[in-house]
This record gives sequence, C-alpha cells and structure tokens, in this order.
Amino acid sequence: MNYSAFMKSSSKAAELPAVGKQDRASNRVPSLDGLRAISIALVLIHHLAGTQYSFMPASFANALGLGELGVRVFFVISGFLITKLLLQELETGGSIHLAKFYFRRTFRIFPPYYALILALVFLQSAGLIVLNDGDVLHALTYTSNYNPGRSWYLGHTWSLAVEEQFYLLWPAALLITGKRRGLYGAALLIVLCPLIRLGMWQFLAETRSGIGVRFETVADAIAIGCILAGTRDWLKRQSRYNRLLASRLFILIPMAVLFANALHERPRIYFFLGYTVTIIGTALCIDWCVTYHAGRIGRFLNSAPMVFIGVMSYSIYLWQQIFLNRGSASPASQFPLNIILVILLSIASYYLIERPSLKLRRRLDRTIFGGKRLPVTSAQRQFEQNPVITSLITEPEQIIVPGEVATAGAGDQGVQ
Repeated sequence: MNYSAFMKSSSKAAELPAVGKQDRASNRVPSLDGLRAISIALVLIHHLAGTQYSFMPASFANALGLGELGVRVFFVISGFLITKLLLQELETGGSIHLAKFYFRRTFRIFPPYYALILALVFLQSAGLIVLNDGDVLHALTYTSNYNPGRSWYLGHTWSLAVEEQFYLLWPAALLITGKRRGLYGAALLIVLCPLIRLGMWQFLAETRSGIGVRFETVADAIAIGCILAGTRDWLKRQSRYNRLLASRLFILIPMAVLFANALHERPRIYFFLGYTVTIIGTALCIDWCVTYHAGRIGRFLNSAPMVFIGVMSYSIYLWQQIFLNRGSASPASQFPLNIILVILLSIASYYLIERPSLKLRRRLDRTIFGGKRLPVTSAQRQFEQNPVITSLITEPEQIIVPGEVATAGAGDQGVQ
C-alpha cells in the first residue's frame, strides 16, 4: 500500500463513530502506551550499545542520540497527559485538589523509585558497585539533575527529577493563574529555554554539563506537551492543521525530528534550534498517532505487546541502569544476560511493588479523602500503570472519540 492509500485508510478509520471494542474495553487514551514502548526501546538500545558482546557499537547509538530522544518523547507525553487532566478538573470543578494530587504521587511514584535507591545502597555496602558522594542525597530529594558528579547507577534519575520538579510547580501554577495564563507561561518557556541553553554554553562554560539536564534547560520539552493539551480542541477546528495531519507530506515531520535530534554534536545549533524542532515535531507526531489510532501504525501502537511494554516502561527505566553499563566488566552487564536481568527485575518491580502500592493508595485515598469508591477510568488507569506520568484526576472521567470529526478525518478526543 502506498502512502496516499495508507493516509486514506487512516482517515476513514479516524471517522469511526466510536472507539473499537478493544479501546472501549481497556478504556485507554489510544497510542500513548505504544509511544512509551518506543521511547523506552530507544533508551534501552542506547544504553545496551557498547556493553560487552552487544550487537551494536556505542558510537552508533551516541551519534543518533537515541536515548536522549526517548526521554524527550517521555517528557512531551507527560506534559500532554498531565495538563489534559488538570484542565479537565479545573474546568469542571473550578479548582485543582493539590493535596490529593501530591498524596497520589507519593504512593504511586515513590515506592519503586526508593526501592531502587535502597537496592543500590545495599549493593554498594556489599562492595558490588560504587556510588559517588552526593548520589544518594540528590536521588532521595529528586535533585539529581543538579548533581553533575552523579555516578552511572543513579545517573538516569536526572529525568525523574525534572518530572517531579515540573509536577511540583505546574498544578499550583495552573490553579493560581488559570488556563489561559498558564498556557502563555508554557509558551514563554518555549522561547526562553533555547536562550538559556545557548547562553549557558556560550558564557557559562562551567555549567555546560548541565545543559539538557537542569530543569531550566529542558522544561520546554514538557511545556510543549502542555500546550498541545490546552490547545488541541482549538487546533482540531483549524482546517490548515487538519490538512497538515492528513497530508502525505506529514512524513517530513518525524524525519525532521530525527534530523534535528542528530544535531546534538553541533551544540550551538542544537541547543538553540535543533532541540526546539525535536520537541515540536514530537508533539505533532503524538497528536497524529492519537488521531489516527485505528490505522496501520495505530493498530501496531495499540497492540497487546506494545501496550504491555508501555505499561512496564517506568520499571524498565528504573532498573535498566544497573545492568546496561558499558563501563562494567561484570557478567551481569554482558549481553544477553544484561537485558534478561532487566526484563526479570522490571516485571518483579511492577508486580511486587507498583501494583501493591497502588492498591494501598486506593484504600487510603478513600479513608483520607472520603467519598464512595470511584471507578478506575481511562486516563487515570493509564497514569497509574505508567508512573512516569501520574494521575491527577479527582473525579471520574471517560475518554471517548466523538462521532463527528473534522473533514480531514482528524478525530478529536473529548472528555466527558
């Protein structure tokens, strides 16, 4: 099937009056778990490359910046879903329940994260690994993105620190400023962050190692997801935007993302322009995948294996760092044993830590905040099973695809 025929079939699929049986049964925002699966795969490939006996040299992954791209996609998805739920709560209830939000994060995100830290402290005490000074303190306080001397084993916690810092600020900012001003603030970050990155590189050489890691240098990746969530209904009423999504030339968008991401070896160009092109293109690709979720690519993203990997992505991200270590001569870091250990430990973490903590949180939620037991709904379930992106909703909601969509076939997504 050529691209034109594929787009035609995708458009027809997007015009279905309701989600399919599988989507209705699982009640999930389409395609996002599959996109998370791709994101974590990019991280795994990047970290696996160069480990002993692996099939890929480190130079290949480094040149493409696969791991970095995977994290950027996570950031954009995070901003999109969190903001979607925050705005839903703000518009329907007139407020955001901050206490419940932080309570839910505590019981959803912290248990597997702190289990990792505890395991690493144990391994260090047993003489199996070496952690640097300040590693544990920065990890415990979610400030690893401001710890340039972090060791490999806790090196990946910088991205989790960025997420937590964003979640600490964004709900309160939306509550205080409201939707319009909040989105203006997010748009301002899209302008300021490139200037900050370029300024740090050009004038603050001692801070260069923090570019792309410190919150002020990467906040625009999450902010673009926030803007997509806040403007998506408006965008879907714009004929030009719908034509862009439906155009055969849309294939140039993901190509531009890959090209812009590959510019990371040219710092000035990448920090000022390439990074911005990457995150804007990523947001457009996410919207395309959600819109055309019933097409060929959508069916792949929403297939059972992809959804499972997406659900497991947080556990995989946490534990892969121990075994995918290019600088280690340990048998546990040699391919293929390293990837097997990642899979086994991730599954154990999900079923023995994440799911029990979620059940406990639900019971405490009803006890502390009162009210009848609420059904687990679409976006809420998606956040709970992917704790990189946590649930913020305080009232039941349902994600549906309305029967009438734009002429271009870009099916909008409403919340009831």
